[in-house]
Amino acid sequence: MDFALAAVFFAPGLALGSFLNVVAARVPLRRSIVRPPSACMSCSQEIRWYDNVPLLSYFLLRGRCRHCQARIPVVYPAVELATALLLAGCVLAFGLTARAAVSALFCAVLVAVSAIDLEHRIIPNRIVLPATVVVLVANTARDLSPEWALAALAGSGFLFAAALAYPAGMGMGDVKLALLMGAALGRTVPVALMVGMLAALVPSVVLLVRHGSKARKMGIPFGPFLAIGSVVAIFWGHDILHAYFSTLR
Repeated sequence: MDFALAAVFFAPGLALGSFLNVVAARVPLRRSIVRPPSACMSCSQEIRWYDNVPLLSYFLLRGRCRHCQARIPVVYPAVELATALLLAGCVLAFGLTARAAVSALFCAVLVAVSAIDLEHRIIPNRIVLPATVVVLVANTARDLSPEWALAALAGSGFLFAAALAYPAGMGMGDVKLALLMGAALGRTVPVALMVGMLAALVPSVVLLVRHGSKARKMGIPFGPFLAIGSVVAIFWGHDILHAYFSTLR
């Protein structure tokens, strides 16, 4: 029954992912996310509804614009699929609850921010800061506790200290994203930060092996790795913390 309920939310998740693609494409350019209608980034031809069906249209068009044959970035179907899986996962893990709703909103923001950071190397305040306020209020309302506010301050404070120590490797956008992470995750935000940093080590090591000392000047977007850590913390954070503290006894 839980899987059936989660499956019901998969299609709306795809639609939400399609909207997040619009957000990711237009917010960094300070364009309206409502008008004009979606169009090809290469030929500016308006995209018809039958060419804008999440996932399906991408594969039917073989990843190319119907009019100019320009390649459609694979990030578009990836955003749609990731959003759908995360939305269904929140419903599967937490049911039809306020926790599921807040987690789904947080996941949607993570997907949009990751797509923007990968393309533009920025994490927009216009997305992160309003989302932080909404998530903090929602979590505090459903679980009256200072945990959420304290975790937000602790998470952002930790990355702020890292940014002060190594400005070239950490941006203030990451610090603000950590503020949202703490508001959404509470006591499991250390798990998200640790997993995110460990995940970021993989491309860092690859760059170091391929480019040597030049790799120090090659930045990588940290937002997507923080998003990966956040997803791990959403679904398994408490289990990881429990397992960790059990080893200390």
